[in-house]
Amino acid sequence: MPYSQNYDVLIIGSGGAGLSLALKLANHSMRIAVLSKFALTAGSTYYAQGGISAVFGADDSIESHIEDTLDAGAGLCDPEIVRLTVTHGKSSIDWLREQGVVFTEEQTASGEIKLHLNKEGGHSHRRIVHTADATGKAVSLSLIERAREHVNIELFEHHNVVELITSAKDAGKRILGAYVLDSKRQQVKTIAARAVVLATGGASKAYLYSTNPQSATGDGIALAWRAGCRVSNMEFMQFHPTCLYHPHAQSFLISEAVRGEGGKLILPDGSSFMHHFDSREELAPRDIVARAIDHEMKKRGIDCVYLDISHKPEQFIREHFPTIYQQCLEFDIDITKQPIPVVPAAHYTCGGVLTDSYARTDIANLYAIGEVACTGLHGANRMASNSLLECLVFAERASEDILQKLPGILPPPPIPDWDESQVSDSDEEVVVSHNWDELRRFMWDYVGIVRTDKRLSRAMSRVELLKKEIAEYYSNFRVTSDLLELRNLVIAAELIIRCAQQRKESRGLHYTLDYPHTDNSKPAQNTVLTPGTTNHR
Repeated sequence: MPYSQNYDVLIIGSGGAGLSLALKLANHSMRIAVLSKFALTAGSTYYAQGGISAVFGADDSIESHIEDTLDAGAGLCDPEIVRLTVTHGKSSIDWLREQGVVFTEEQTASGEIKLHLNKEGGHSHRRIVHTADATGKAVSLSLIERAREHVNIELFEHHNVVELITSAKDAGKRILGAYVLDSKRQQVKTIAARAVVLATGGASKAYLYSTNPQSATGDGIALAWRAGCRVSNMEFMQFHPTCLYHPHAQSFLISEAVRGEGGKLILPDGSSFMHHFDSREELAPRDIVARAIDHEMKKRGIDCVYLDISHKPEQFIREHFPTIYQQCLEFDIDITKQPIPVVPAAHYTCGGVLTDSYARTDIANLYAIGEVACTGLHGANRMASNSLLECLVFAERASEDILQKLPGILPPPPIPDWDESQVSDSDEEVVVSHNWDELRRFMWDYVGIVRTDKRLSRAMSRVELLKKEIAEYYSNFRVTSDLLELRNLVIAAELIIRCAQQRKESRGLHYTLDYPHTDNSKPAQNTVLTPGTTNHR
């Protein structure tokens, strides 16, 4: 039998954004549920290597961080959102340290102990606070430990949201909760809540090659879209330039910090090439570096390029990049002596569910924070290590709004149980895996680093066919976690394609051979899609 639960706040996602929000709310006498569709550590936060950008250096400034972010965003960042986020950098790091996160420190010549700061692509100064090369893991484990200790927070692993529940579709539409698949029990339950927060991450698993874990299937974006929220700037999918290339390596990122500490990109013959593409060479923004690698691979017919930091002292490499060193060693690559084979891979969704400066969406009491949201911070290209900062800042902003509004929000009315009386167990699970495979392959081929109108049209034709197949399958069989992910991912893919088709220029992460130049004849515009309409620009 289905079963129901009631909470004050339902947080969907257990990464840096979701857990930070839960902890910020937990001391205010409210019941909070945090859902993770797999283990608590399965999200992208846990795998983040680089760090968190914040101004700590004596030679750095808030204005410099703002300028670097605006420059990387290629004209589409919201300046007010950028300033809001950057000015909260130091306080966000201080809060994480209070939660038990230990960051890498160094001793100065005068004997002072201070945070060690890395430098990454797009940044004009060293401002990346980090825990060696496993910052996300340190943040994730600390926040999980704190959340487990708190009596007001309930953590649910292996819980995948089927659909958001809203009130009647009118001007007073509000969120009521969600139908949730308990994957262990294979049962759909109803969770009612006065406020719901999407913290589900991005949609990079729409692509064949990705640095993200398997969980990055665009769930929150698809859920919000089906519920009636606008989505913005989905064409700006960031491809990280350096993912480990090895037949047995899956989704292993080689941190931006390797290039920040002097790593050089080279061709198989040992020659460098980045100076042909940008004066900043290896420290150019990610979109430029990724396109340069893609260009060289296609031009020369090679499978990968190489990232070489072996000219640095062995002790330096092992101290600064212990995770990367050990992981590469498992594949017989000693990065203290050999270059690392790398390829670009889908990494970050710069667009997402449209929100305001308090993380509010188009539906009352529904919030979106972290990678699932489009806040205006990243514009057309996210600058390295601004992502975890955004998670922390907008968790704080959402908490402020929820705490102010929650006393005035009535509990949801009774919600009908999930009805699966007309469906049966599937005897064709192979359909799900085949459709997943097809989707990721044509997205990589047609909607990748370099696009054309013809490629996008081909991709859209295939998406339409897949949507029909998946809808039919969803209607006839009981839901599974794999089916829910596929259903969400095909919607995320469609939104990426539709946004890309509308942008008749190349800007930031969106590069098309049909319109290779940026259109500077008019102010830059965001691409905004509205459910139920056909003209979205």
